[in-house]
Amino acid sequence: MQDLHHWIDGAKVTGTSGRFAEVYNPATGEVQARLPLASKDELDAAVARAAEAQKGWAATNPQRRARVMMRFGALINEHMDELAELVSREHGKTLPDGRGDVQRGLEVVEVCMGGPSLLKGEFTDDGGPGIDLYSMRQPLGVVAGITPFNFPAMIPLWKMAPALTCGNAMILKPSERCPSTSLRLAELLQEAGLPDGVLQVVNGDKEVVDAILDNETVQGVGFVGSTPIAQYIYGRAATNGKRAQCFGGAKNHMIVMPDADLDKAADALVGAGFGAAGERCMAISVAVPVGKETADRLRDKLVPRIEKLKVGPYTSGEDVDYGPVITKAAQERIERLVNSGVEAGATLVVDGRDFRLQGYEDGFFVGPSYFDDVTPDMEIYKEEIFGPVLSQVRADSYEAALNLIIDNPYGNGTAIYTADGDTARDFAHRVNVGMVGINFPIPVPLSYHTFGGWKKSAFGDLNQYGPDAFRFYTRTKTVTARWFSGIKEGGEFNFKQMD
Repeated sequence: MQDLHHWIDGAKVTGTSGRFAEVYNPATGEVQARLPLASKDELDAAVARAAEAQKGWAATNPQRRARVMMRFGALINEHMDELAELVSREHGKTLPDGRGDVQRGLEVVEVCMGGPSLLKGEFTDDGGPGIDLYSMRQPLGVVAGITPFNFPAMIPLWKMAPALTCGNAMILKPSERCPSTSLRLAELLQEAGLPDGVLQVVNGDKEVVDAILDNETVQGVGFVGSTPIAQYIYGRAATNGKRAQCFGGAKNHMIVMPDADLDKAADALVGAGFGAAGERCMAISVAVPVGKETADRLRDKLVPRIEKLKVGPYTSGEDVDYGPVITKAAQERIERLVNSGVEAGATLVVDGRDFRLQGYEDGFFVGPSYFDDVTPDMEIYKEEIFGPVLSQVRADSYEAALNLIIDNPYGNGTAIYTADGDTARDFAHRVNVGMVGINFPIPVPLSYHTFGGWKKSAFGDLNQYGPDAFRFYTRTKTVTARWFSGIKEGGEFNFKQMD
C-alpha cells in the first residue's frame, strides 16, 4: 500500500495530524493508498507560507507568469498518459476518459498562456480637466480550490491555472478519494518554474474545509461538488467576507423532438448518460421525447445500444465503455434509487442492478439501467443519481417538455435534438439553464468561454475558467490622477492648479 503526502513549499510532506483516509481501487474494492488528513494547524501554517510566497509571485510580471503556464502545458502534454493512468487508477474511469479529463484541464492552461491580455486594465484620458482615470486588475492574495473526485485533473486545473496566472497563491484541497493527480500536477508546476509555496496541496476532510473557510488570509474559494455542500461553503465563505464561486449538482434534460434524427439522438443519450459511469455534473440523465411515437421509437433505438455497453476496469483496454463508480456507498445508493423507481411504478426497461463482473466481484461496478414512464414526482427524477441510469419522461408537446426543465430546481446543462432552427432558437432563449446544447449532448463550453450553471447548480456571480475566472481571481483598483503644471522660479516651483 502506498503512503501519500501533502505538497508544501515545493516538497512532499507527510503530515502531523495522525489522521488518515484510505484511497480505494474502485475496480477491485481494495485499499491502494493511505492519505494524510491535515489538521487546522497544518492548514493555517500552509496558508501563512503561501501568503509569503505570493508577494514575490504577484510582483512577477504577467508575461513571466504566463511563461510558467507555457512550460506547464508542455509538461502536461509530455506526461499525458501518466496523468491519465493516475486518474483512471483512483477514479476508475476508462483511459480515454482519463485522457479527456486531463485534456479539458490542459485547454484552460492554454488559455492562461495568454493571460496578460485578460489582465489589462482600462484607461480614460482627460476624464476631467487634466484628469486621467485608469484601472488595474490585482490578485486577491491567497485563494483556495476545493475540488471533487469525478474530475481529478480537469477541475484542479480549472482552479489553479487562472488563479496562479493572476498572481495569487493557491491552497488546493483535492478530493481525498482521488488525490494523486493533483499531487503530480504540483510537481510538474514546480518543474515548470512556479516558485515554492505558491501552490500548496493540502489533503483533508471537513476539518480542513472549515479551516479554509475560517482562515482570514484566504480571500477567495472555488468549489465543485454537491448542491448541499456548495450552499454550505458559499454561505460560510460569504459570512467570513470571502469571494466564492460554488458549483453544485445537476439534473440535465435532453428534449428529443419528432423531427430529430433519432439515431444521432440515441447515440448522444447513451454517451452522455452512461459515459464515466454517469459521474458527471453535465451528464444527461433525463431524456424527454415529445409525443408518443417519438418516445416509442427512441426507446426501441436506446435499448440495444444500452444492452451492448461494455463495463469493466480501465486495465481491460480502450473498448470498455465505462468503469466502476467511486465507492461502495455510491454503488449501494444507485441501486437503492433504481429500486425506488421500480417501486414508484416506472418501467425498468434495462435493469443493471444485478451486474457483477467476473474476477472483480468486490469492485464498485453498476450495470446500465434505463427507465421509461418516469414522472416528476418520483425520487429517481428528483435526485441527482450520479450513476449509469437514464430516465425517460414523456412529454405531450414542446411546451410541456420546456416547462419540465424550467420548473426543475437545477440548471446546469440541457440539450435539444431537432431539425427545426426556430424551435432550437426558441429553446436556447427561453430555457433557464446555464449551458445549452443544440444537437449537442454535453454542452461544456470551450475554455475561452466560461462554464457555469444556474439555479441550485451554482452559487456566486462568476463562472469557472474563461474571462470570468480572471475577474474572480482579481480585484479592480481604479486610480483618478491629476498632475499640476509648474515653472521653476528661484529654486521653487510655482504650481498652477488646473481646475
